[in-house]
Amino acid sequence: MGATFTISILPWDKALAFARPVREKVFIEEQRVSRELEWDEWDEGSDHAVARDIEGQAIGTARLLPDGRIGRMAVLREWRRCGVGAALMKAMLDQARENSMSRVTLHAQTQAAGFYRRFGFIERGGEFLEAGIPHVEMTLELSPAQR
Repeated sequence: MGATFTISILPWDKALAFARPVREKVFIEEQRVSRELEWDEWDEGSDHAVARDIEGQAIGTARLLPDGRIGRMAVLREWRRCGVGAALMKAMLDQARENSMSRVTLHAQTQAAGFYRRFGFIERGGEFLEAGIPHVEMTLELSPAQR
């Protein structure tokens, strides 16, 4: 049997307690992103997907900004390659459709671009540095939500 986890879409006031430790571990500790860059004003108005294990512990997170940008996608190391990232992305895409967005964009770490291509994202422009890490902008045109 595969790993068991759940995904919830939450506003920032409810997501904060779950998202913060995951983002601190992945971005600040593992990838050495500065706290100042990690915590920004965009969390408050965004929809957040939170993945939790069977015991309710946070294992992954992502956010969808009101303008259709997906970001801050992070999964704890021990849960990578278990379907958590794919489930978070599916939740973000479903939420974007629910919000009547016709396109989503993201800044993919270059080494993770293949993950996003599997969802149909295409690269736009060349590689650039963000928080000292190589990234590429990617976009996806969305079909309307199925009712």
